[in-house]
Amino acid sequence: MSTPPERDYILGTHDEEIERLGLQHRVWRPKMLECWRNAGITTGSRVMDVGAGPGYATIDLAEITGPTGQVIALERSERFVKFAEAQCKMRGLTNVQLRTEDLMLDSFDDITGLDATWCRWVAAFVSSPSKLVTSLANALKPGGVAIFHEYIDYRTYRLAPRKPAVESFVDEVIKNWRESGGEPDIALELPHMLHNAGFTMRSTTPIIFAIPRDNFIWQWPSSFIETHLQRLLELGKVDEAWVHSVRRELREAETDPSSLMITPLVLEIVAEKL
Repeated sequence: MSTPPERDYILGTHDEEIERLGLQHRVWRPKMLECWRNAGITTGSRVMDVGAGPGYATIDLAEITGPTGQVIALERSERFVKFAEAQCKMRGLTNVQLRTEDLMLDSFDDITGLDATWCRWVAAFVSSPSKLVTSLANALKPGGVAIFHEYIDYRTYRLAPRKPAVESFVDEVIKNWRESGGEPDIALELPHMLHNAGFTMRSTTPIIFAIPRDNFIWQWPSSFIETHLQRLLELGKVDEAWVHSVRRELREAETDPSSLMITPLVLEIVAEKL
């Protein structure tokens, strides 16, 4: 029997995770909007939000594309879809189609002729990224663009000055990620997959933050550490002593005015369908 979608999300789909994803979206929103603008997403565009989560990017896309555009949001978590539906209704957005779909199990062959697809930290979790890329190619019109924000070097996630327990936490996250069938550094493979699916690279841009402790962005990687520590403990992957050592180092960093949090390196990809 397969695992119910609501249960096999690495960090769950509960209220606290929806809130954390909201923080994550606020951190990345300026980069995302700049990328969309440069990629040509505008009023009247037809765009697919791939693995839409609670719909934060979906709402931004709907407001940008406007009544003459369309946003199709695919998300397998019913709980996330219901949250996104409520948010769209509250804002009076009528150009959004929310669909409960599993990107690996369900077919969305009926979606064609799109101007763009948006995929943020989804290819890193699916069982077959190449299948995902092929599906996106089929959904796009010639000249349409597939846009990705995916990790290319997750081990850049660390503190300065270095903290050994926090670095061991990153190693544990990567190990657990791969054991679950995903690949954190999937952006290393995406350009080749895109080429094979009939795309040409329009742009590739590395994105990384080096954050002082008083910058609000610090909350994003810091909250992930706290949430994932609890998850690893629940899974029996680690013990209380190890969790305490990671938390202690994080607290030390938060009280050190010289501390920097370095985030995992993301590759922004805009690929055009030939």
